[in-house]
Amino acid sequence: MRAPERLLTERLVLRKPRVDDAQAIFEGYAQDPEVLRYLVFTPYSEIEPVREWLRGRIEAWEGEEDLTWVLTYPEEDRCLGMVALRLQECRADVGYVLARAHWGKGLMPEAAGAVVEWALTQPEIYRVWAVCDIDNVGSRRVMEKVGMECEGVLRRWGMHPNVSAEPRDCWCYSVVK
Repeated sequence: MRAPERLLTERLVLRKPRVDDAQAIFEGYAQDPEVLRYLVFTPYSEIEPVREWLRGRIEAWEGEEDLTWVLTYPEEDRCLGMVALRLQECRADVGYVLARAHWGKGLMPEAAGAVVEWALTQPEIYRVWAVCDIDNVGSRRVMEKVGMECEGVLRRWGMHPNVSAEPRDCWCYSVVK
């Protein structure tokens, strides 16, 4: 399957990442403990690891199993956040992050919804799913807004080092064909 390097929504452009997105990511959310609270990495104190991470996301596009799109406004090509889609056999899992300055505007359901919609048009994909920390109300709302249904709690499923050193319970949501 060939993933589109660009997806357009009503208000956003989702595009393949570039190394020069590092500055916007670093300034926008990679240092923000509130944005990173329920993510799997701790805040960055330097920009170089962000560049390295981006190089890995760009390389991953070649394998077409781990895709990440950068969210931008059409009039300003500056990273606001990202949506990732990890493909495995007949399913895909979604993850996302958005700079706090853009919370509450409906941007993430719009962006994640476009990625979920694209994934479900692929003949090989029958299930798109996501998990979030049991306390991550915002992420639950995003999953519900993109049409996912709650399947239940995965006990001790995810490591969220900004919350606890132990695995945390996570909600599991999905949408299927």
